[in-house]
Amino acid sequence: MAKNLEISFLLDFYGDVLTEKQRDVMEQYYNDDLSLAEVADNFGITRQGVRDAVKRGEAILLDLEEKVGFAGRYRAVQEGVSRIGELAKEIEFSNSGSYSGGSYGGDAQISRATAEILQIIQHISE
Repeated sequence: MAKNLEISFLLDFYGDVLTEKQRDVMEQYYNDDLSLAEVADNFGITRQGVRDAVKRGEAILLDLEEKVGFAGRYRAVQEGVSRIGELAKEIEFSNSGSYSGGSYGGDAQISRATAEILQIIQHISE
């Protein structure tokens, strides 16, 4: 059974909707990277029992993501914030005159704005 790493990501978002045992099984299988047999030993159940619990948990998490979409939106926001940071650094670099090789100090307002953008990004990314 190949592990879908997307499930580990969804487990972080929606793991609390699973039963405690289901969540523990899923966490050991996905986050701790244990095999079905190792998880089965830890819970005193069969390997097939673990597989069934994992499959049920996966179905719940995937269904919830399809309906709610929090994980996808979170990922899109993170990618957008990262891109904004890249653009702010490009503007900062361009404004400093580094592209033209001159000694131009750049526009102070642009420098302040890009510095503030980068501070905000750092703050929300922590």
